[in-house]
Amino acid sequence: MQKTTIGIIDDHLIVRQGLKELLEKISNFKVTHEFENGIAFLAALPFEDAPDLFILDYSMPGISGIEVLQALEKMPQEYKVLLLTQHFDEQIIAAAYHHGARGFLHKNCTAHDLKFAIDNIIQIGYNNISEILKRIKNYESFTSSSRENQVALSERELEFLTLVCDAKEMTYDQMALLMGLSVKTVETYRAALFDRYNIKSKVGLVLFSYQHRLTVPFLQNQNETF
Repeated sequence: MQKTTIGIIDDHLIVRQGLKELLEKISNFKVTHEFENGIAFLAALPFEDAPDLFILDYSMPGISGIEVLQALEKMPQEYKVLLLTQHFDEQIIAAAYHHGARGFLHKNCTAHDLKFAIDNIIQIGYNNISEILKRIKNYESFTSSSRENQVALSERELEFLTLVCDAKEMTYDQMALLMGLSVKTVETYRAALFDRYNIKSKVGLVLFSYQHRLTVPFLQNQNETF
């Protein structure tokens, strides 16, 4: 079985060593990259052999985990990030999701919680979309417009957004193939939505679809509360 590769970004050596031992013990995980802070991590970008997922600490010297996520938003390559921190603050969690984190765990979590979160992110793209939506609901950037506001999407833009929200967590290359378009054209749809609705990440696109009940799974769960 192919191993899930993981990178760890944390300023404490003992934490990195402990996480590495734990991860390689509880599942088919392999830690391939380690960084002592966000600055060292960003300096190493881009990766030719990027891990499947990065575990990122929030509180580090130099720049915070949120600032790392903000920098990653500007990169052409997408990196899956799980934020692991001792700070259980709604604004921090909401900001992390807003800037592209795929999941959040408190450092008091169990090994089972950690494995569950990683497996979810690898398999469906997010740790728990209902948790993301619950945490983000009061975040200013996503509550400035009502769900009842009209959203003007072309048929192709809606098709693209539907694929973005698909649980298969497709790449833009795969979306382009299914849509019968070039990757460049698909990226044009993404850029148009980002610009028109002030969206900055793929998670943001999912949240946008949730806000306005535009695609599956949100069309099927219109009465669900988060």
